[in-house]
Amino acid sequence: MQNNNTIQVLCTRPLESLLVTNAFNRGISIDTIPFIETIPLADEDISNTIHDLAQKKITAIFTSMNAVDVVTARLNHLPKWEIFCLGGVTKEKVLQFFGEKHFKASAKSAGLLAEKIIEHKPENPLVFFCGDQRMDELPETLAVNGLPTQQVVVYKTIQTPVETSKNYQGIVFFSPSAVHSFFSVNTIPLSTVLFAIGKTTAATIQTYVQNKIITSEWPGKEQMIDVVLNYFKPININA
Repeated sequence: MQNNNTIQVLCTRPLESLLVTNAFNRGISIDTIPFIETIPLADEDISNTIHDLAQKKITAIFTSMNAVDVVTARLNHLPKWEIFCLGGVTKEKVLQFFGEKHFKASAKSAGLLAEKIIEHKPENPLVFFCGDQRMDELPETLAVNGLPTQQVVVYKTIQTPVETSKNYQGIVFFSPSAVHSFFSVNTIPLSTVLFAIGKTTAATIQTYVQNKIITSEWPGKEQMIDVVLNYFKPININA
C-alpha cells in the first residue's frame, strides 16, 4: 500500500516490472508513460542496403538498441563486420547476435565512442546504423578525424505526448526527443528534479526549464533508475 512518504517519479519510457517493483520497495513509486515511439523502416531500399552491406567487410556503429534490432532482423547470416556500440542494452543485443569475435569496443556516450573508433583506426568503411533523430556528434567527430561515415537510417522516432496531472517529484528522460514530446504539452513546478541520460538530453531539458538536473553518463535503464534511487535516499527525502 502506498503511503504519504512515497516519492512519485515519472519515467518517460517503458521499464521492466522488476525495476519498478524494486523502486517501490525503497519508497519510490514509478509511473511509466512512453513519450516517443520508434518505428522500424521496413521498406525495400533499407532491406536491400542492409543485405548489400552484409556481403562486405565494414565497421558497423550502433548507438541505439532499436537500430540493432532492425538490422539483425534483416540479416540472414552473420556478416564479417567489426562493431562499435554504446554500452547497456545496445551492447547486450550486439553481443547476443554477433558474439564477442566481432565486437571491438563500447562506450557510455557517443563522444567517447567516437574517440575509441579513432584510436582503433579502422581500415574498413564505417557505417552508422541510426534513427532519423540521431545526434550529429559521432559522425562529425569521425569526419573531422578523416573517417567519413555512411549513415543508414533504419528507424524513425515519433513523439507521443501525454498530458500529466500528477505532481511528480522526479521525471526521467532518456532522449532529447522524449524531452521535446513531454514539454510540448506539460509544465512542471521548479521543485521537480529531472534525470537525464547523457549531456545532450540534459542540455535539451535546459532549453525548457531551470529545474535541477541529475545527469547519468551510463546508457542503461538500470543505471538510470539507480541514480534516481540514490538521489531519493531518506537523507534527501528528509532534507
